[in-house]
Amino acid sequence: MISMTTDETDAAVDPSKLEQNLAKIEALSQRLVAALSHQRQVAPSLQGPSPELYAKAAAAYWQEMMANPSKIFEQQVSYWGKTLKHYIDTQQNLVQGKLAPPEDASGPDPRFSSPLWQTHPYFNYIKQQYLFSSQAIGNAVGELDGLDEGDRRRLEYFSKQIVDLMSPTNFLATNPEALERAVETDGQSLVDGLENLVKDLEDHEGDFVVNLADKNAFKVGGNIGTTEGEVVYRNRMFELIQYAPATEQQYKTPLIIFPPWINKFYILDLKPQNSLIKWITEQGYTLFVVSWVNPDASYRDTGLGDYIEEGYLTALEQVKQITGEKQVNAIGYCIAGTTLSLTLSLLKARGDDTVKSATFFTTLTDFSDQGEVGVFLTDDFVDGIEAEVNERGYLDSFYMSRTFSYLRSNDLIYRPAIRSYMMGETPPAFDLLYWNGDSTNLPAKMSVEYLRKLCQEDQLARGEIELCGERLSLSSIDVPVCAIACETDHIAAWKASYRGIRQMGSKDKTFILSESGHIAGIVNPPSKKKYGHYTNPDLTADPEAWQAAADYNEGSWWPRWEAWLRSRSGKKVEARQPGDSSHPALAKAPGTYVISSR
Repeated sequence: MISMTTDETDAAVDPSKLEQNLAKIEALSQRLVAALSHQRQVAPSLQGPSPELYAKAAAAYWQEMMANPSKIFEQQVSYWGKTLKHYIDTQQNLVQGKLAPPEDASGPDPRFSSPLWQTHPYFNYIKQQYLFSSQAIGNAVGELDGLDEGDRRRLEYFSKQIVDLMSPTNFLATNPEALERAVETDGQSLVDGLENLVKDLEDHEGDFVVNLADKNAFKVGGNIGTTEGEVVYRNRMFELIQYAPATEQQYKTPLIIFPPWINKFYILDLKPQNSLIKWITEQGYTLFVVSWVNPDASYRDTGLGDYIEEGYLTALEQVKQITGEKQVNAIGYCIAGTTLSLTLSLLKARGDDTVKSATFFTTLTDFSDQGEVGVFLTDDFVDGIEAEVNERGYLDSFYMSRTFSYLRSNDLIYRPAIRSYMMGETPPAFDLLYWNGDSTNLPAKMSVEYLRKLCQEDQLARGEIELCGERLSLSSIDVPVCAIACETDHIAAWKASYRGIRQMGSKDKTFILSESGHIAGIVNPPSKKKYGHYTNPDLTADPEAWQAAADYNEGSWWPRWEAWLRSRSGKKVEARQPGDSSHPALAKAPGTYVISSR
């Protein structure tokens, strides 16, 4: 250990810097109190599962304890044995003068990437004890009898949330990286972290939402969302963007993308090198994209039927008028794909063949298996959402954003918070994370219809949903379809997506399974040569058998899908410029709706 004299210690302290930081902390503390005073009051029903779930778990645990005490005792003895042995091994090293941790067989964990978690006795001890406890809790919940599968899945999920929250990495006193940084910077990192925390609270009106990206690094229409085009139509629901041609000729059948209105469409047009929109125009297609409005309370009574009639059907009609074509190829992404399937069934019922082919990106139409997001689709949460939207007229983007973040809490909440608030780092200039924080509201009626009729009651797959004066079903969809699902999608589970496509009545069906998740699996340009994809023309098998027999293909699915689309897009014609005499340019792409915030 290196000792320092009093003079050296005094010289190391900068009184002026200390005084400045103390003044900063005082000012930031005042701003912190002011920001928290604006924090919204969130109903308990939207904060966590109902007490009924925990009551069921407690009853099941007590019942098991009475019926099979040896099982409970065995779990406890196993946990006690591991923790006690680890404690004794640690003490033995210290007694022998070894400043090193005992054997660590915990394996890799991205939360504990700092070498100090492996080499420092104190931090390694905390880490291993935490992991022993995490494993014990997981085993106790996973092996609990007396719960139905849905309750078990929810209990496992919310138990894991609590366990993840209590990770030692999330607390300054037990985070070696944050402590090292504080020492290295004479505490400046903690001052900067407090400033980041206060700024995030101010940006979100007192709500604890971590800014994942540097908001000053991007401007929609400036350095993201820059593919050239014009808004050629606008109504209360959407702006229709027609993109400028990138080739001298284009395929005769135009193409329209319906993105989800839960987020903004420019996820498909971030930087030019990963823009699906730009890439499609470069392949020679007349491309239109719908940019949905960000609704406020005035959209209270806007439902799924309005999205179909004033959104999909109106957009399709405008594309036909502008291009002079009788048919259009359509793409639906996520919830917009679900609604595209509703639209296709409605068109079939009306004898309208406007849509020539349909492509679905990460789309659920069969909700019998709700996947990871299903833990939030039970009555306790949905009742809370219904009460919230009935009061406000819309579902604030805060709730959907928070829900999706907690599906990947370590990646989207805790690690970013550690970097920002403990390490004092500026959020990165990452376009995808910037988009992730730019979410939208949902109309009251539409939110409840989607959650009740589709998610909970699975009315579409059952052929029971009634919209726009018709009963709609998957079996009535008979246009050629191509679906792209993503292997690790935590929002739209690929097996559920596959089951929905199988139920469609079309004789021409293609299913592609991309590696990665809900966003990265779709925004996967060929130039990156990153994620591969699986193909199998036989859609008669169940999902597991389909994947087992599928061919693995290196690289992006984009070229494979484009070849499928090309064969359904007709001959080539002279490239079309945006709009026509009855559809003058209203604004440059990306338009005004994507930028406005309500």
